[in-house]
Amino acid sequence: MLLLVSGFSTLFTAALGYRSGQINLTNRVFNQLISVRASKAYQIESYFRNIQNHTQTLSEDLSIVAAVEDFDAAFQQLEKTSQPAAATQALEGYYRKEFLPRLDKTHAGTPNLPAYLASDPATRHLQYNYIAANPNPVGKKQQLVAAKDGSTYSKVHGRYHPIFRNIVSRFGYYDMFLINPKGQIIYTVFKETDYATSLENGPYKDSNLAQLVREVVASKEKGFTQLVDFAAYAPSYGTPAAFIAAPIYNGPKLVGVLAFQMPVNEINNVMTGNQDWKQDGLGQSGETILVGSDTLMRSASRFFLEDPKAYLAQLESRGFKKDAIARLSQYNTTILQQPVATPAVTKAIAGGAGTLRVVDYRGVPVLSSYAPLQIEGLHWVILSQMDLAEAYAPIHAFQRQILITATLLILVVTLLAMGLAHQFVKPVQQLIDSARKVSSGELASIPDLNATDEFGELAQSFNAMVRSLQTQTALVDQTNQENERLLFSVFPSAIARRLQRGETQIADEVTNVAVLFADLKGFSRLVSSLSAHESLAILNDLVASFDDLASRFGLEKVKTIGDSYLAVCGLSVPYLDHDKRAIDCAIEMHGVLRRFNLERGFKLGIQIGIHSGDIVAGIVGKSRVVYDVWGETVKLAHSLSQACPAGAVFVSEVVHHRLEDLYPFERIAAAIEAQEAPPAWRLSSATVPAAGEALAKP
Repeated sequence: MLLLVSGFSTLFTAALGYRSGQINLTNRVFNQLISVRASKAYQIESYFRNIQNHTQTLSEDLSIVAAVEDFDAAFQQLEKTSQPAAATQALEGYYRKEFLPRLDKTHAGTPNLPAYLASDPATRHLQYNYIAANPNPVGKKQQLVAAKDGSTYSKVHGRYHPIFRNIVSRFGYYDMFLINPKGQIIYTVFKETDYATSLENGPYKDSNLAQLVREVVASKEKGFTQLVDFAAYAPSYGTPAAFIAAPIYNGPKLVGVLAFQMPVNEINNVMTGNQDWKQDGLGQSGETILVGSDTLMRSASRFFLEDPKAYLAQLESRGFKKDAIARLSQYNTTILQQPVATPAVTKAIAGGAGTLRVVDYRGVPVLSSYAPLQIEGLHWVILSQMDLAEAYAPIHAFQRQILITATLLILVVTLLAMGLAHQFVKPVQQLIDSARKVSSGELASIPDLNATDEFGELAQSFNAMVRSLQTQTALVDQTNQENERLLFSVFPSAIARRLQRGETQIADEVTNVAVLFADLKGFSRLVSSLSAHESLAILNDLVASFDDLASRFGLEKVKTIGDSYLAVCGLSVPYLDHDKRAIDCAIEMHGVLRRFNLERGFKLGIQIGIHSGDIVAGIVGKSRVVYDVWGETVKLAHSLSQACPAGAVFVSEVVHHRLEDLYPFERIAAAIEAQEAPPAWRLSSATVPAAGEALAKP
């Protein structure tokens, strides 16, 4: 009981504590994620607002207005120039050896030269001088300040390029574009293959940059800025690129468009805290990511940045498509490659903000905080999430501590309970042992408990009950003994034992028995002169003497009917000499009666009939049962006794036939013909000489 109560209390308290701790910890982690998400959302929204403001400000700067006009005028002069064959070959060689092989690694198909090499004279001239003939390697073409072609364009380029290169470097842009109203890119800082091409009919007319420029030109609004979402950009070898652009006006006239290619690294630095997630409070598995309306990432995954090989292996183990894994490896970024189709993203895209427990894009359960971003022109959402295993690590540690503490506590309580239980159960065990002895019949077992508590009271009550049982048992034993004596006095011992065993329907067919039927003569006349008690005493003395004789010779008294006596030899115990035993008993009965007459001065006589054969014996009656025998053998023995004169013994033909060699018999059939008795034999008077002498003459 102590173990059950303490164990239940401990486990119940631990369960409540664990549940409460889990809820509190979940709320704390969610609050932390909400805080990080809000902070990152503010930073990224502020970053885009700053870029928009910066782009708008630069587009209104007079130096930018002058630059776009100067570049456009110089660019138009180059439209009338012709390019030497060697320059054309060199430019084509650059595309074949440098650009197309790099693009082929990330391009879905096989890129071909005519699709990317523009035929416009100005484009070919500028791409040759600033790209193909540029001595600086790919990625550092911006280091060339001016080409040595002697053109007006190069003079303008040499005047403005250092300024624009400094702007890109200081503000972290990937590239800067000046585009005339016709859609021709008349200047870029980094000199990729989009440099000097037309966004209206050139190789990149279907790019997101071309789409953005058309929207800006079509707006016809000063101070207008527009963002375009990330998309694969071929001049950057298929890596994702996003752009921001603003129109450039000189008075009321649109003279060009200023565009910046968004810096992916700067966005990732904001979202990852310069890859210091722990400092942002995101632990070992937390991260903040941007997701577009197409459910694709717009910022890099922490797990890809930390371990690209393990990240790709995990995607492969989850059945991610091989071509998608290949693109992730080629672009070396998860932007526009990794889908994040979780319920949190779905709710955020629909405009909701909140927290959820979801399975993230890695197939790992996480706690996620989500919200839409307020960036004009972009439909992005922000997620801040942490692995559930890390978030619940403290509660798991608490769970282990609770289990260890509960185990130790249960062990201590078990030992304590065992000691206390031994003390409590010891007196109870004594009572149990005594009760078992009493139940087995040992009524002398009385526990000796001297305690004054409840166990002492219980022992006293138990001892009183045992003493009462002893008294009751003694009375029951005495009653049983008396009942048994009465039963054995009324019924033969064998029948009495059968009645004790519970038999109720007793009826047996017994073969080869000797039936002795005796009848007193002169007793009725004697009774008329005596009181009832005196006559009963005389009859009891005679019957008791006859019972002793019957028992001595193996006969069983069946019943007495007034002064008649019925006994059977071989009823319960079979005998081979049952006839002889019956005759010997009859002779002795005559002797007993003779002595009885001499002692008391009576003149009683007895007539006995004996027959041997089969009988039926059984219990007769319901409310007052008696044991009786019947059948032809009994009937014939009774007839012989009635025909027999007083002082004689009549036997049947069967008995005579069996014992004629042992006893002398006399034929008396003719003497009893008048009484209609069957043929019988009389035991010779020499055998019972004194019986007749005791008879009084009628």
